[in-house]
Amino acid sequence: MKKQFAVIGLGRFGGSICTELLEQGMEVLAIDKDEERVNEYAAIATHAAIADTTDEAVLKNLGIRNIDHVIVAIGDDIQSSILTTLILKEVGVHYITVKAQNDHHAKVLQKIGADHVVHPERDMGRRIAHYIVSKNILDYLELSDEYSIVEIKVNELLAGHSLIDLDVRARYGINIVAIKRGREIIVTPPAEAPLQSGDILIVIGADTDINRFEKKVLG
Repeated sequence: MKKQFAVIGLGRFGGSICTELLEQGMEVLAIDKDEERVNEYAAIATHAAIADTTDEAVLKNLGIRNIDHVIVAIGDDIQSSILTTLILKEVGVHYITVKAQNDHHAKVLQKIGADHVVHPERDMGRRIAHYIVSKNILDYLELSDEYSIVEIKVNELLAGHSLIDLDVRARYGINIVAIKRGREIIVTPPAEAPLQSGDILIVIGADTDINRFEKKVLG
């Protein structure tokens, strides 16, 4: 059986999630209180509904408790986001992901039982900032407040050296988990093989250790 999703709030963030889930072949219930937005997705979503999700009876009538995963992507209305999340939890939705506007909003969502809280604007801002500041870091994904996965381009200082030569785990406490080489992704790369200029290292570790590696090795 296909996994069933519901997306509440069809703005840019919610709409993009809805579209991507549908492209991946999932069943999606698209919900918004704005009729125009719902009509935009009615032709492509599995089901679409105009609804006030702060009303428990409305959510129950939509059969929301039977949905595997609900994404609450409500925009600026923090009160509606919190109320909707609380109701979803109370009616027994299995897994709830919620978009947070700020850290205070996130704390409330976590306290009332949201399974996963995302900060799309904040996270994208951090990724762009890392890209702007460093000519070596191509992408950045925060795993927690202290740990990240980054993509680091192999420059002339690294090219020709092997992973054994670099010994990054012992020296810097980080792990190179894969190498992108053109369209190829080399998982668990051979330690003795020399790196090539243009390779992209996929590195996981503490932010402080990654920064130390970048400054000392990449210049």
